[in-house]
Amino acid sequence: MRLDKFLKVSRLIKRRTVANEAADAGRCSINGKQAKPSAEVKIGDIIEVRFGNSVTKVEVLSLNQTAKKEQAAEMYIIRV
Repeated sequence: MRLDKFLKVSRLIKRRTVANEAADAGRCSINGKQAKPSAEVKIGDIIEVRFGNSVTKVEVLSLNQTAKKEQAAEMYIIRV
């Protein structure tokens, strides 16, 4: 699954265009490497997204093409 789609489906970022812009601006990384919006996300990957001064680090648990609100939170686990 593409990075921008994962961020949108998992509801880490509200809209796919915003996720696309964040990745283009260099604020997203997968396993410590800067990632483009089209980068492939796999189960077990660590995704890091920087929002201003805060950093959200999550581990991918599942890849669903669509997800309801309750299912979206089960797609990842927050890492410190």
